[in-house]
Amino acid sequence: MFQNLIFDWSGTLVDDLGPVLEATNHVLSIYGLPAMDREQFRRRFRLPYMDFYAEVLPDIPLAELESHFRPAFDQALTPVTILPHAAEKLAWCSALGIRSFVLTSMDTIAFERQLHDFGLAHHFEATYSGVLDKREVIHQIIAHHHLDPKKTAFVGDMTHDVETARHGGVSSIAVLTGYNHAEVLAAARPDLTVPDLKVLKDLWSLRLDQHRPTVTVGALLYNDHAEILLVKTPKWKNLWGIPGGKIERGETMLHALQREMLEETGIEIDRVQFVLAQDSIDSPQFMRSQHFVLLNYLAHAQSTEVVLNHEATEYRWINLLDAYDLPLNEATKFLLDHIQHHSLLPTPDA
Repeated sequence: MFQNLIFDWSGTLVDDLGPVLEATNHVLSIYGLPAMDREQFRRRFRLPYMDFYAEVLPDIPLAELESHFRPAFDQALTPVTILPHAAEKLAWCSALGIRSFVLTSMDTIAFERQLHDFGLAHHFEATYSGVLDKREVIHQIIAHHHLDPKKTAFVGDMTHDVETARHGGVSSIAVLTGYNHAEVLAAARPDLTVPDLKVLKDLWSLRLDQHRPTVTVGALLYNDHAEILLVKTPKWKNLWGIPGGKIERGETMLHALQREMLEETGIEIDRVQFVLAQDSIDSPQFMRSQHFVLLNYLAHAQSTEVVLNHEATEYRWINLLDAYDLPLNEATKFLLDHIQHHSLLPTPDA
């Protein structure tokens, strides 16, 4: 777990996308350009925002654009709100003594007003606002506050935040609550991606037992067409794998497997077959140092309707051979190799 967290503000801790979009469209209308809808804006907007405007409105001085944008932002009808789980995450950091900072491109006056209105100022050791290019400030923050880059992460919602973390030599944590779409963020290759700050908090809240391995169950599910189900999970650095989890005290292996499949995919299973056991000791593909004993099964899915919980971000029903085209975690690849070599996957139902 990190000792120092540098947070972006907009899209990470607060939701100001609505008023920003209103103000941006006001600026565009002044120069005779059509308005953008929310999805267009999320795909086109980027930081530093002067680069965005250089593309959309070339040759217009930034100061002139800001003179139109800032009043429109202040008068926007859509309110700025604190994002769900943000206050909880910051309180959790404060309780654990995690040093927290803000690095944001937002105008300083607007930022400090929001910081005060939302009552979050006491959570931060220092804040840095009005920064057009965060890469120019990240080293200053690290040096001034004597932060160990190996124990520091930048948490943000945009590719610029990932690039800033990489520039500063710290870890990057991308959240999917803000400006950039998941596929746009994925192209920047953050070290960890989470749907929201609650998932990040829950991941770090897991109590680690450093002395004994953790026994887990997981299953490669297949449907009547002999397609297999794979899920993409932030815990395994956004690699693809099989659903599964820990065996709880008092559970049989089978009951734990049935419960985990239902919790993580919404699917009930039958025709359960044990395949193999694997060791996973401090895998660099997992989000933290951990020793797992992985009990791998093959099971038939009674439905193809998948309902993911917070532990996975995507799923696919896919042919076994096509699965190798996905970035798989090593344990899943080993399991697929074994199933293919021994022809364990049933043929499609007639």
